[in-house]
Amino acid sequence: MTANGLRRVLEPGGVLPQAAQRLDTRRPIWPDEVRIRVERLNLDAASFLQFARKHSAADGSVDGEAIRDEVLAIIRARGKMQNPVTGSGGMLVGCVEEVGEHSPLGLAVGDRVSTLVSLTLTPLVIEDDLVRWDGTTEQVPADGYAILFGRSVAAKLPVDLPVDLSLSVMDVCGAPALTARVVRGYDNPTVVVIGGAGKSGSLSLAAARQAGAGRTIGVVPNQRELDLLESAGLADVVVRADARDPVALSEAVTRAGGPADVSVVCVDVAGCEGGAILSTRDGGTVIFFSMATSFTAAALGAEGLAADVTMLVGNGYVPGHADYALSLLRAHDGVRALFEKRR
Repeated sequence: MTANGLRRVLEPGGVLPQAAQRLDTRRPIWPDEVRIRVERLNLDAASFLQFARKHSAADGSVDGEAIRDEVLAIIRARGKMQNPVTGSGGMLVGCVEEVGEHSPLGLAVGDRVSTLVSLTLTPLVIEDDLVRWDGTTEQVPADGYAILFGRSVAAKLPVDLPVDLSLSVMDVCGAPALTARVVRGYDNPTVVVIGGAGKSGSLSLAAARQAGAGRTIGVVPNQRELDLLESAGLADVVVRADARDPVALSEAVTRAGGPADVSVVCVDVAGCEGGAILSTRDGGTVIFFSMATSFTAAALGAEGLAADVTMLVGNGYVPGHADYALSLLRAHDGVRALFEKRR
């Protein structure tokens, strides 16, 4: 069980690192661990949005210094990056600094890697006070170190893509891999991706089409997102709807050719559970990839609607997910264009 990082849990005892309040960040590593010299953090979208809203002024401006101070305070207090409100963290890019003799990760000193496990369970020390970060972007230039366990996951960075682009893709690479797996279980299905113009959403649309979707529907909240997704050519139909309004969302999906056999939720706002369920036919599947999802609301909402749907939690890991997501980016100009616009 030591490969799970249990040695690094300081409090409370008996929990896994993700559930811990505080982790041991001592620099020396155990034989099954790897130490990474951190170059860049990538805060997950739900977490960064929460910070931005908390530290916004009445005129809409964001206090980046306050965000930076809060992120630093969290890391120093907890020994990891875990937003106490959203419970989420993100991931990082860095260079392998030391490899334990029994590490199963297949990494070597000098490898540049992206971690594919959450910062919420990764021991992390920041040594530069994040002085190069203005607090207004999800990607955070940083200097420090992080510890990977024997059951962590990391991928070597591709040489043909910019680091920030690779990090953006790997941050959401679980979404397209699981979407493809689910879509392959249906015959010519209709697939709805809520938040289709976002990072995970655009990759999920590309994955659904490649996996055999008969019809793809992208749902976006405004005209700007609609124009972006239509220009990318990733969905057969793009519709505008407020994902928090169950009836409006369901009606928009129906007009576009639904209900869906597979619905994929990729928006980082609360209150989208009912609309996704209502937009999915009986026997269908809803995949939740948003950290803002209330799984209580999803379960009770489905029960209250007498909806015979399977609901899946996207846990961010499917074997081969990083390579698959990068292959989608390389193969679809529309996906890359959307990512480039969000860098």
